[in-house]
Amino acid sequence: MFTSLASAIAAAESEGKSLSAVALEAEALDQGRPVAEIRDALARALAVMRGAVERGSAGDLKSASGLVGGDAAKVHHSTAGPLAGTLFRDVLARALAVQEVNAAMGVIVAAPTAGGAGVLPAVLTGVADARGLPDDRVVDALATAGLIGAVVAERASLSGAEGGCQAETGAAAGMAAGAATEMLGGTPRQVGHAVALAQQGTLGLVCDPLGGLVELPCVFRNATGSAIALAAVEMALAGVEFAIPADEVIDTMGQIGREMDVRYRETAGGGLAATPTGRRLARERLVSIKRSQG
Repeated sequence: MFTSLASAIAAAESEGKSLSAVALEAEALDQGRPVAEIRDALARALAVMRGAVERGSAGDLKSASGLVGGDAAKVHHSTAGPLAGTLFRDVLARALAVQEVNAAMGVIVAAPTAGGAGVLPAVLTGVADARGLPDDRVVDALATAGLIGAVVAERASLSGAEGGCQAETGAAAGMAAGAATEMLGGTPRQVGHAVALAQQGTLGLVCDPLGGLVELPCVFRNATGSAIALAAVEMALAGVEFAIPADEVIDTMGQIGREMDVRYRETAGGGLAATPTGRRLARERLVSIKRSQG
């Protein structure tokens, strides 16, 4: 696989191909199996993603702590907000839905991680359904997302414990932004700008889960991560170019993660987890979980 987006974009442009085609060919060569098999695996992942969106949208799930559940349905059915009836609102609801399934120990696709798993399915399925795009286009987009995620993993990190939430929800936003940009007809170069535009907006984002549970604020950060991804797609497709190359934005994210205080890297020792309310809720809910487990 590629270790930089710049090299992948250059390969795509020189060969007159999409980033997804270049990614699939590179993955097939690396794994020693046909592109068709890799596409089949991505199609199965897409089916799981759609299932999680549907399951979480029902509104009847609750996490073990009781802190998370039902909010995706609230957003989906609300007519009060300024985004009612828009793709934007639909994507926010889908992101919450997937994360509510995750918090309730349901089946999701960790793309790139469980903590950031709501962004990619929300953006890709939401945009595809709104535009009437076939699943083949979404599968291609997942290949592009995989390429972006692999570059982030190579150059920085996808772990909240290593790099904060910028490495999980932030990376997911970059993956979703780049993938959706290609899915909507963007060029490889526009995909790169979409990644940079998304990830620059999440630099420094801390990982501060209450009680160490992947619930608060994780679930809601997936919705805001999806919003950032949509903003990046809109700008990139309009021809906006971010002055700092995507690879350098990713490198910066890695540097920030390495320098980040350990309290802000999934330890529940800082950020929202360390607020008076955060500590109280963590104590109450963790005691409740222990009691329910006997």
